[in-house]
Parts: sequence; structure tokens; C-alpha cells
Amino acid sequence: MTRPTRSKLLAVVALLALLAASYWLLRETGTLATILNEAALRDHITQLGVWGPLMVIGLMVLAIMVSPIPSAPIALAAGAAYGHVWGTLYVLLGAEIGALAAFGVARWLGGETLKRWFGERLSVGLMGSQNVLMGIVLVSRLLPFISFDIVSYAAGLTVLSSWRFAIATLVGIVPASFLLAHFGGEMATGESGRIMGSVLALGAITLIPVAVKFIRDRRRRPPT
Repeated sequence: MTRPTRSKLLAVVALLALLAASYWLLRETGTLATILNEAALRDHITQLGVWGPLMVIGLMVLAIMVSPIPSAPIALAAGAAYGHVWGTLYVLLGAEIGALAAFGVARWLGGETLKRWFGERLSVGLMGSQNVLMGIVLVSRLLPFISFDIVSYAAGLTVLSSWRFAIATLVGIVPASFLLAHFGGEMATGESGRIMGSVLALGAITLIPVAVKFIRDRRRRPPT
């Protein structure tokens, strides 16, 4: 094992240990329970005053870097604390920074190693298509049941350029970020009719990629 390879391996171990330690610390100190409680998190954020937005951004980054931490309660709390526009902006900023951080870590730790193993074969077909990879990232951001964190790390192991990844991520997370912040704001008002409208809108956004794929498959299917 060469010295650079050993260094990368040690870096991977150190990163995993750091992420695991961060999760353990959040759980043991009760911070994770606060994050999972949207109302408690909103109150804590508002009490911080001008530092509140930085906490939202930092928590979003942490939620993406440390996969077991959910990001939805943070987005809901941001919307409840700062409203639709500013809440969405803080959530977007944190999610984008977190995604780029995960992408960069994966590329630095694993991308070069994969290239040494596979050589030019890594850039063949689907893995070498920038447009296809960008489309996959974009669609995955629109589907809430696909792990945001895993996609960010996995994309760093492909040949997708960082600027394409950043654009696809930003465009893909705008609808869900806005609706979650909007939903959090509506929950804070306590008006059930407006809350139901937000839930239906979020569900409609989720179904758009599924509907597009279904229509495309039907058009490609040969006539019987």
C-alpha cells in the first residue's frame, strides 16, 4: 500500500469516526431530540436572534454530512421561524453547502482511487455522460424517498463535474425546500385549511417526476 493510499484510508477512518462522534454527541446531549421536535427547534432558533439563521444553515449541513440526522424538521422549523421566503433561503443555502461538502469529500477520498483502479473505463457509457448524471441528480432531488445524503456522496465518486452537480442540486431542491418551509410557516399559524393545502402541494411536487417517467415509458412502448 502506497503512502498516498494509506493517507486516504486514514482520512476515511478519521472522517467516519468524526461523523459517528458528532451523532453520538448530539444524541447524548439531547440536541438530536430537539432537532426532531419542530416546535422546540423553532423556539430555540428564534431565541438565538441574529445567530438563528446560521444555526439553520449549520444544522442543514450537518444533517447531510451525518446521514441519520433528518433535515425535514430543520426545514419546517426554519419556515415557522422565518417565514416562507427567508426560511426557504436558509434551507437552500444549508442544503447546497452540505451537498457540495459531501460531494467534495467523496471525490477527494474515493474519486482518484477509482480512476486508478478502472482507468478510462470509468468514463465509458452512463458513468461518463455528464448530461445523464446531471439528470439523475436532478430527478433524485425531486424524490423525497431517495436519500439526499447518499446521492451527494455517490455523485462524488462519478465523473460528474462539481458545477453541474451544484446546479442540478440547487434546481432540484428548490420545490421541496420552499414547500417544507411554507408548511412549517402554515403549521405555526394553526390554520388547518392552509396546512392541508401545503400537504397536497408537497404531494403533487413529489409525484411530478413519477408522472413524467410514466408518460415517457408509455410513449417509448411499441404499439401492440
